[in-house]
Amino acid sequence: MKVLWERSPSTLGELTKTLEPETGWTRATVFVMLKRLIAKNAVRLNEGVHANEYVPAINREDVAPAETESFLNRVYDGSIGMLFSALTSRKELSSKEIDELRQILDEAEKNRKE
Repeated sequence: MKVLWERSPSTLGELTKTLEPETGWTRATVFVMLKRLIAKNAVRLNEGVHANEYVPAINREDVAPAETESFLNRVYDGSIGMLFSALTSRKELSSKEIDELRQILDEAEKNRKE
């Protein structure tokens, strides 16, 4: 989906060329993934004269919050603290990253409803 969001519309060949170096996926694998995404109404197929083009049927902004929540619940039982603990214990955070986290937490505290 990320590639389609960044480079839409794309043909099967274009997607394979983009994805193969990072994922090792063959044309057949990319095609199967596209079929699954079409079945889930996440991708649309535009049939063309020379090549079919694939376009996202959903916006990244609409999907990201729900996917993040799903991941948090599946992996960390909904605990943001456990997620941050896992992230920060694996890598040393830069000063910039720590400042960004502080700003996020300050904003959350300001917007918190008690």
